[in-house]
Amino acid sequence: MLKLAKRYQIDVFQAVVWNYSAAILLSWALLRPEFGHLKAAPVVSYIALGLLLPAIFIVLGISIKLSGIVRTEMAQRLSLAISLVAAFFIFSEEATTLKLIGIALGFVAIVLTIPRQNDNKNKRFNANAWSYLLIVFGGFGVIDILFKQISASKAISYNTSLFFVFVFAFGFSFIALVYQVAKKRMRFSWPHIFIGWGLGIANFGNILFYLKAHRALANSPSTVFSAINIGLIVAAALTGFLIFKEKLSLLNKVGIALAIIAVIVIARS
Repeated sequence: MLKLAKRYQIDVFQAVVWNYSAAILLSWALLRPEFGHLKAAPVVSYIALGLLLPAIFIVLGISIKLSGIVRTEMAQRLSLAISLVAAFFIFSEEATTLKLIGIALGFVAIVLTIPRQNDNKNKRFNANAWSYLLIVFGGFGVIDILFKQISASKAISYNTSLFFVFVFAFGFSFIALVYQVAKKRMRFSWPHIFIGWGLGIANFGNILFYLKAHRALANSPSTVFSAINIGLIVAAALTGFLIFKEKLSLLNKVGIALAIIAVIVIARS
């Protein structure tokens, strides 16, 4: 959906803002959040995610403009390293040989599946561009860690946590939208509400099952981090090939095969 945004001149930021309103409604209707034990809720994590989720989309857009989509995509995918360090050193997961082999294969797959076209010929690559790449790299890693912390909370259900994360994300992003419109840096557009709602359905499902995976594999966060991030490579590459008719090089195809093997090896571990 975000890939089609440029083709149809859709303002990604406005779509992102309204996607959280749909996610709030879906959380309320389907997950039935409970408000009886909010004193024990990890509010700091809620606020951090509420800020990071919409902010990372903005930074992503700026990074693509300054550094190109290839470098930005590399920074986003390699943020898996931060999640894995957290899995072993913060969440005290045991690092088995088979799991480490699977993770190593996954990183090779990440590098091989990055598109090789040079989209940076006319871009001045400076320190400012590097700073946005580092924010993309760190931001996605921190988001993964925060979601794992929320799923691990025994004081409050992830159904309730998810509702509050979406509430904070919508609140912060809506304030930013109002500010941009008031300063006449952006023109409000009604169709973006409906586009955002479509995006919100996908986003809600994505994060819900991400948290469910962390609950189901509570003692193996690296499996969830790796399987989802590496699986995304396969899904994105195949979607690009089948729907958007993008060409896959031999290295890309090898990368997809390695990604599938990596997920199988990690799952077996």
